[in-house]
Amino acid sequence: MARNRRLIPTPPSEVWALLSDGRRYGEWVTGTQQVLAVDPHWPNAGARLRVRVGVGRLTLDDICVVRICEPRRRLELEAAADPFGAARIAMTLLPWGEGTHFTLDRHALRGPGIRMHGLPVDYLVKVRNGMMLTKPARIAVRERAQATGRAPFSRASAP
Repeated sequence: MARNRRLIPTPPSEVWALLSDGRRYGEWVTGTQQVLAVDPHWPNAGARLRVRVGVGRLTLDDICVVRICEPRRRLELEAAADPFGAARIAMTLLPWGEGTHFTLDRHALRGPGIRMHGLPVDYLVKVRNGMMLTKPARIAVRERAQATGRAPFSRASAP
């Protein structure tokens, strides 16, 4: 299992607004090329999202299913990209001062990822997950700055 954490200088409700909008999934999930279909009940438990993932011309269609949804606090997805298996991705948002402590856990459920543990693979997964925390952090900070009319990371908005 890979675990990454990040402090985002915006409240959990603003980070949740991004995570809970299935149409924006490709903005923050590394490797997503296109959102193909969003269940109208997203992000409720059982809702599905179909996306195209890959690098360059090497693509696969992926299905993400919401397994647990606790609005503004926790979102757990099961992502399947056959023939590569499936993984559980758990995201937790905790208030931290005026910001959000964002934790992302990823664990392979089936497929080659279960057997591919060790330093090189774990390192690559940790780097990818770090990117998956950086993207929503940048988006949330940018959107907060646009909404408040203040530049991101100005002294007035620093924690």
